[in-house]
Amino acid sequence: MVSTPVSAAKDVVQRAGENLIKHFGNVEITNNKSHNAADVVTRLDTETEKFIEEELAKFDSSIGFCGEEFGKRNDATKFWIVDPIDGTGHFVRGIPFCTTMIGLIDGGKVIASVIYNFVTKELFEAEIGKGAYLNGKKISVSSRALKDSYVSVESRLRNDNDIRIYKEIRNKSVPIHTISCGYEYGLVATGKIDGRICFDSYGGDYDYAPVSLLVSEAGGVVKNIGKNTYDYTNHDFLAVNPEIYRELTEGDGALFPINK
Repeated sequence: MVSTPVSAAKDVVQRAGENLIKHFGNVEITNNKSHNAADVVTRLDTETEKFIEEELAKFDSSIGFCGEEFGKRNDATKFWIVDPIDGTGHFVRGIPFCTTMIGLIDGGKVIASVIYNFVTKELFEAEIGKGAYLNGKKISVSSRALKDSYVSVESRLRNDNDIRIYKEIRNKSVPIHTISCGYEYGLVATGKIDGRICFDSYGGDYDYAPVSLLVSEAGGVVKNIGKNTYDYTNHDFLAVNPEIYRELTEGDGALFPINK
């Protein structure tokens, strides 16, 4: 019996995944959104988004919907935000760094999220104030210091300052990057890697909203760069374990000091 938003989202992503896995590594690209080889679309992106929208509407038709492929449908302040296939380029090539992501926004805040890696059958879920879980087991971020860390960095590196910051992070940690938000933030939330840093990033709200809650509910710190708050529409942010957050934001050598 589907009785909560999270249970509804879990049911829908698992059913969507049953179809997606049939085409993993075996589907044609229908559109390139940009000159980036990873920024592609298949018919399954659009079909999956429509399926998710229709099925979630059966749970509660008053909740609005915003998807990567077709945008926001209405002005509802409570709405689902969905990336039907995060990591489509990987999906096309048969690389298992791809997920389906659903978040629930209410009054500008992310209150629930479900991320499903349909290849590995890893189902992540989080509700505000209730912790984060992987396949029903509670998960938490790591406690490693920056010098011992693996950290993903997402940036377009379009100017000298961005390049300087990236080099400093690289000198203090081991950089890792698969492109895919859903996959990587799952690694952060389970402590396999120690954080993800976005500055001058290239994703959309649908990339970051669901995963931000997953990391914070797993005990991580998710804050916009230079601020002590988080807004999912601001795509410059830290999602790291508490120790690394302290190292990055405090002291004279802080890479991302908080603006007082």
